[in-house]
Amino acid sequence: MIRKLHILHVVLAVIAGAAVCMFFLNMPEKSYSSDQSVVHLYFADRENRFLIAEDRTVLHPDEPADLGRTIIKELIAGPREGLMQTIPAGAKPRAFYITQDGTAYVDLTGEIAEEHPGGVKSELLTIYSIVNSLILNIPEINAVKILINGGESLTLAGHIDLRLPFKADMLLIR
Repeated sequence: MIRKLHILHVVLAVIAGAAVCMFFLNMPEKSYSSDQSVVHLYFADRENRFLIAEDRTVLHPDEPADLGRTIIKELIAGPREGLMQTIPAGAKPRAFYITQDGTAYVDLTGEIAEEHPGGVKSELLTIYSIVNSLILNIPEINAVKILINGGESLTLAGHIDLRLPFKADMLLIR
């Protein structure tokens, strides 16, 4: 009787283990197409007056939100070709999502404000570096809302109102 009970426990454990394995094997993975794509990341020029596109090759994820997260990480990493960084290096992405109406929400850590150099033009270039890089690379996005530490902030560095979503501004691009 004890032997049968022991065999029953072993059989149940094997079945449970197989079920767990099947669950994890059938989970959807983040899928990336085998293609890489070139995205245009917008960084400040040397005089901090305009945004200039820097082409960067990235793995092209199937989901627009995953591409948005990649773009934000690449912007934080900074330029490679002599342009000026627009997002403080200490800033980190907290969350990124796109709503049904095409508004992207970018949530960054407080370092984006705390380590920002300040000034109207610098603040403008930081905001539109993010906004233009997302909208001009991801067709599903038509506006960008910037959040800091999970919530709305009045401004980034005291000048530009962050309470409403932004549309792309082509006049800042050279």
